[in-house]
Amino acid sequence: MAGRTDLGDFLRACRAATSPSAVGVADGTGAGRRVRGLRREEVARLAGVSVDYYTRLEQGRHASPSEAVLDALARVFGLDAAARAHLSDLARPARHRAGEPPAQRVRPAMQQMIASMVDHPALIIGRRTDVLASNTLARALLTDWTQLPPRHRNYTRWIFLDPAARAAFRDWPTVAAEVVGTLRRYAGRHPDDPRLTELVDELAVQSPQFRTWWNGHQVHERTHGTKHMAHPAVGPITIRYEALTLPGDEDQTLFIYTADPGSPSHDNLRLLALWAAQQPHPGDRSLQTRRS
Repeated sequence: MAGRTDLGDFLRACRAATSPSAVGVADGTGAGRRVRGLRREEVARLAGVSVDYYTRLEQGRHASPSEAVLDALARVFGLDAAARAHLSDLARPARHRAGEPPAQRVRPAMQQMIASMVDHPALIIGRRTDVLASNTLARALLTDWTQLPPRHRNYTRWIFLDPAARAAFRDWPTVAAEVVGTLRRYAGRHPDDPRLTELVDELAVQSPQFRTWWNGHQVHERTHGTKHMAHPAVGPITIRYEALTLPGDEDQTLFIYTADPGSPSHDNLRLLALWAAQQPHPGDRSLQTRRS
């Protein structure tokens, strides 16, 4: 399912989501309009290409549009930077199709760094949103990844299939939709990753909400933001995160969580750190099982 992500699907989703009135199409609300969003001929006219050319793009009969054409389509659809990059990935899938990606490993120095962050939850997420490493406070705030089978140490899988995740996020629908967009962005870069296809198929079968958001083709790039959480041991925590791509591997992202100093959330996060320190740790096993 993930491996079938292609340019045509994305273009059709963008076309359907674009309001005619937003791009100056006069009959956007006319009774004769039978399609949701724009017609193909309207997209072609606005982008400055022929209807036949654009139709061939949507039908997968032309797979190498120029950067100028991609820029024009991004302008018509009002794509943000992440969606524009995704469009470029889908237009040139051949450069990514080199079989299953190599195994990911977190450098020991990064492991030591996040372990030293006793006041801030921190974790490293890799391909397919696999959780590659996490510190004690992150496991207390979210879930103890070390107690899960290696194939289940995946952030998206946890969000959709663990009822505790729904309880943890007071804004769960927003969090869940964004993580689907992140996974979709990865699928554009690595369309033939068999592990990704396996994950997407599993989630699509088990979660109707995942299936709906996945088929919507929305793309999301995590840079920073705020999450509203509730922990059963300490209560509500509003937490900010910063996402940093690690040097040497664009598919590894470090997430660091903080709470505003002096706020109730900051106090609750400190209580959580004390609570976590008192919990039994069965071996405190590393997440660094070899994974691809």
